[in-house]
Amino acid sequence: QVQLAESGGGLVQGGGSLRLSCAASGRTFSRYAMAWFRQAPGKEREFVAAVSGLGSSTGYAEFVKGRFTISRDDAKNTVSLQMNSLKPDDTAVYYCAATLSLTHTYYRTRANYEYWGQGTQVTVSS
Repeated sequence: QVQLAESGGGLVQGGGSLRLSCAASGRTFSRYAMAWFRQAPGKEREFVAAVSGLGSSTGYAEFVKGRFTISRDDAKNTVSLQMNSLKPDDTAVYYCAATLSLTHTYYRTRANYEYWGQGTQVTVSS
C-alpha cells in the first residue's frame, strides 16, 4: 500500500512558476512509476508527466513540453513537478499517481495507476 500527499499548489500569475511535490509512503518507492495528472473543472483528468522507476525515463504531455519538468528523489520518497511559464489553461487540480513497475517503464493512462493523492489546486491568473 502506498499513500501519496501532494503539496506546493497555489495561485500564481501567468508566466510564473510553481513547484509541486508528492511525498510517498512505503519502502520500495524506487520501484514505482510516478506520474502527475490534472483535472480542470468540467474536464477529464489528463496526463501531464511521468517518470519510470529509478528515473531512467520520463514522458510529458505535448502541452507541457519545455515548460514542466518531473523529477524524483528515491532517497526522500518524493516526486516533484517544476512548472514554469504557467498559463491560465494550466489551472487545475494536480494529482500525483503511482504504480508498481518492475521494468523501467512509465504510463500515460489513468487506468495504469493504482495509487492516487488527494490533489493540490493550481490557479494561474491572466
